[in-house]
Amino acid sequence: MTKIKWTTTKRYQPYTQWPQARLDEIKTRIKQSQWRLGYHIQPTTGLLNDPNGFSYFNGQWHLFYQSFPYGAVHGLKSWVHLVADDLVHWQNLGTALTADSPLDAQGVYSGSAIPVDDQLFLMYTGNVRDQDWVRHPRQNGAWMTADNRIEKLSQPLINEPAPRITEHFRDPQILKHAGMYYALLGAQYDDQTGHVVVYRAPVVTGPWTYQDELTFSTEKLGYMVECPNLVFIDERPVLIFCPQGVAGSVLATDNVYPNAYVIGERFDWDHLAFVNPSPLQNLDDGFDVYATQAFNAPDGRALAVSWIGLPDTTYPSDVEDWANCLSVVKELTLVDGQLRQRPVVENQQLRQASLTMATMTQALPRQSELQVTVPANQQGKLSILTNLDQQTGLVINIDTVHGKLVVDRALAGRPVATDYGTTRAVAIEPGQPLTGQLLLDNSVFELYLNDGQQVLTGRIFPPSQHWALNLDQLTADVQGWRLDTLNKD
Repeated sequence: MTKIKWTTTKRYQPYTQWPQARLDEIKTRIKQSQWRLGYHIQPTTGLLNDPNGFSYFNGQWHLFYQSFPYGAVHGLKSWVHLVADDLVHWQNLGTALTADSPLDAQGVYSGSAIPVDDQLFLMYTGNVRDQDWVRHPRQNGAWMTADNRIEKLSQPLINEPAPRITEHFRDPQILKHAGMYYALLGAQYDDQTGHVVVYRAPVVTGPWTYQDELTFSTEKLGYMVECPNLVFIDERPVLIFCPQGVAGSVLATDNVYPNAYVIGERFDWDHLAFVNPSPLQNLDDGFDVYATQAFNAPDGRALAVSWIGLPDTTYPSDVEDWANCLSVVKELTLVDGQLRQRPVVENQQLRQASLTMATMTQALPRQSELQVTVPANQQGKLSILTNLDQQTGLVINIDTVHGKLVVDRALAGRPVATDYGTTRAVAIEPGQPLTGQLLLDNSVFELYLNDGQQVLTGRIFPPSQHWALNLDQLTADVQGWRLDTLNKD
């Protein structure tokens, strides 16, 4: 494999200057990887990051993701286009948006999509740098036809940020309300504080005019807010966003960057404000969730998908020139005013064969689903053994007596981001039973507790092809299924 020194010039080299042999080399190495995923969306080559343009159009679900195909680094970004009939079986249609115009010359950054008449409108941030490498963000538009042909607009929708906003101005979410279009954007003010700002337009192609800052918290939100997404569940507003640099006193997190949410009693469109917003809360209490994108689907559901990966984080698969994946699609609901996240019901199509759970240590497929019920007054461990010789792996410490659950990936395989710790803990209701849904897929786990009240997601990079489930001092009812392999690369 050709080793590349990733200078800035190399990272932003136009795709036309890369030889096909580079992609062929990466694909050859990927074929030998034991960490590739069976049913999660992953990059064909290179790096995957933010999900974008999640929408329903022309009888299909559409989803894009940011991509740099030539290595596991953040370089010149494009969008890859996926479609599905069922939110599970995604077909990769290839690169959809590339950095091929003066409006996005240094990368097609994150954005969203909305159906307009018989076309899908895409709104995204174009990364533009001048000769001194100073960023000049553009908010751009493109039309996609029913046969998935995309044509970019020749002029930006928003040419430059409003006063006070720095070069950090990106990730538009486009919405429609009362005949008007709205765009929520992550922004940094010139005092180095993070905010969400709102633009409005009478038609989707503009003119877009600055309205105001979105009011959803009285707390300081760090130095930048990325990836704002506003959805409505039972008519209540839920804002999902990424407050970079937020203080631990505002949002307790062990991750380098958090993904948070706020719930309001209602949304005041006249003042662009949440009424009685909740405190900031972590969307995912695990290790590796960021840049979640959500939208209100036409079937009435609020759907979301997350990047399983974090900025400024190195993963073991980087040496194979690929990195990161997306979560399964999740449905968001409110129960007694609390947010719940569950894999969409369509995900049950992946179930192939039931697993017999007859002993305390049971062989386990690396693509599997476990449904676990732990009675009250239990203290013990549920482990996914990834090294059978040493009896080590992913450990879930469960204490329903005192109300605590801890996920420990320290001995699950190759180390990941150990500077930020190897455990993640959540409080559960003491003296009550616990239910959990655990999705496993080679180098990813997604753990949903108590019907999605809490979620912990993370990457693991195990040394072995052979896994086992082990219960240690824990009485639990476990049902399991082997899950289908959808990815064929």
